[in-house]
Order: sequence, then C-alpha cells, then structure tokens
Amino acid sequence: MQPGEHKGLKSADSDLDLKFWVALGLYGILAGLAWFTLGGDKVLVPWFNLSDWKIVASSKPVQMRLIPLIVLGGFALRTVLARQAERIRRGREKGSF
Repeated sequence: MQPGEHKGLKSADSDLDLKFWVALGLYGILAGLAWFTLGGDKVLVPWFNLSDWKIVASSKPVQMRLIPLIVLGGFALRTVLARQAERIRRGREKGSF
C-alpha cells in the first residue's frame, strides 16, 4: 500500500464522519420542527392485535406529531447502521477486523 492511499482512506473516514453528524443534526432539526409545528391532535392509526392467534384489526388514537418522529427515527437508525457497516467494511479492507 502506498503512503498516499492510507492518507486518502483517512480523509474519506473523516468526510464520512462529518456527513454522518450533519445528517443526524438535520434529523434532529426536522424532528424539532415537526414537534413544534404539528398540533397535539390525535389521529386513528390501524392496529393489529395478534392475541389468541386471531388477527383483530382496530384503531388506536395516536398524537399526530409522533408519526413523523417515528419516521425520522427510522431514518436516523438506518443512518447509524449504514455508518457501522461502512466502518466494518473499511476495517476489513485495512486488514484489521
């Protein structure tokens, strides 16, 4: 491996870390905006109860502001998992696992 290649990997890692923290910060800002702009009204969300091996469909009231928070939380989780996967891949490329 050339010395320049190692330096390139190092800068790529720092670039990915910066993008990761920017993405999480933007998710936080979007979550804050969703929390303060959406009202506390409740909406009915379909809910499936699987008790006694029977599917019973019903609806439960959920605050409207929680729905985008759940979606943004899913995106944030996906971002964290993708970062961890990339770290594992880069660890294998460098030879240290």
